[in-house]
Amino acid sequence: MKDATELPQSLLVLGGTSEIALATARRLIARRTRTVWLAGRPSLALENAAGSLRALGADVHTVAFDALDPASHETALGKVFAEGPVDLVLLAFGILGDQAHDERDPVRAVQVAQTNYTGAVSAGLVAGRALQAQGHGSLVVLSAAAAERARRADFIYGSSKAGLDAFAQGLGDALHGTGVHVMVVRPGFVRTRRTAGRPHTPLATTPEAVATAIELGLRRGSETVWVPGALHLVMWVLRHAPRAVYRRLAV
Repeated sequence: MKDATELPQSLLVLGGTSEIALATARRLIARRTRTVWLAGRPSLALENAAGSLRALGADVHTVAFDALDPASHETALGKVFAEGPVDLVLLAFGILGDQAHDERDPVRAVQVAQTNYTGAVSAGLVAGRALQAQGHGSLVVLSAAAAERARRADFIYGSSKAGLDAFAQGLGDALHGTGVHVMVVRPGFVRTRRTAGRPHTPLATTPEAVATAIELGLRRGSETVWVPGALHLVMWVLRHAPRAVYRRLAV
């Protein structure tokens, strides 16, 4: 059985165009990772992402993966695990949605929930079972600080992440002692292309900072990682604030 705190030689990214995932892949390639699988909807963006990692010296492959098609997850991930052991699966797909628009369009709201939660439940169970079958590996799940408590400004997104977060914690408990390590990562606002133009807090972070925290969490065998670390205390206070007070906060 491999030591779960070793950095991975092989990496499977679910959500292969995610800026956080790609920053993490670059960081891990610079240290130990040699084989990378990028799973996502076939697109030029996915191929460009693969090319950028190949330029760093990694052996990079792409695999078609659709979070909204759970029936295909077993086959898609099975192709990767059939090629050899996977040391780390990074579940990094998700969408922010548009709260104001989605409140008026339940179909769009459901798509956010299906992508961020039900798609992740399917992919997480498939990945977890595959890691357990090989007897080792880590599953890193990108949650969000928003999972701690729903905000008026983004409760559709926040509720989907809350479901994902609870699921990932439960999966970690279910896999405890099997040689599989599950780590939940809760970033605050991350400055990326998709969040450009959105208001952010003083504790806003970057994909590179999240990648650094993921590496440190893997080395430590952490089960939960906050980015930045100070956000843990802030969210603890907000989580326990009386609802009447919380409702008036500009959060």
